[in-house]
Amino acid sequence: MPDAIMYQEETFVVLMPGTAEEFLSPEELLERLTGLLSDRQHNDLPRDLQRFSTVAEQALYLRNTACELELSPGEAMQWYVVRLEK
Repeated sequence: MPDAIMYQEETFVVLMPGTAEEFLSPEELLERLTGLLSDRQHNDLPRDLQRFSTVAEQALYLRNTACELELSPGEAMQWYVVRLEK
């Protein structure tokens, strides 16, 4: 079966409260999530992330399986795969 284009993740659009949309590569999004999660290790992490022993594993799992991370009550970071055509 050929590699379906819908599974190619080249760019993510990231939405943060109070800021303009931002376009990030998968690596840049992973770096952003890693930074956010490293600051939250002693706070309440989402249950599905608590099973991972490293921040890198948490960030990779989150990037690959979710599209939102709650930053504070009522505010969340969201990300979606987009395809940019030139």
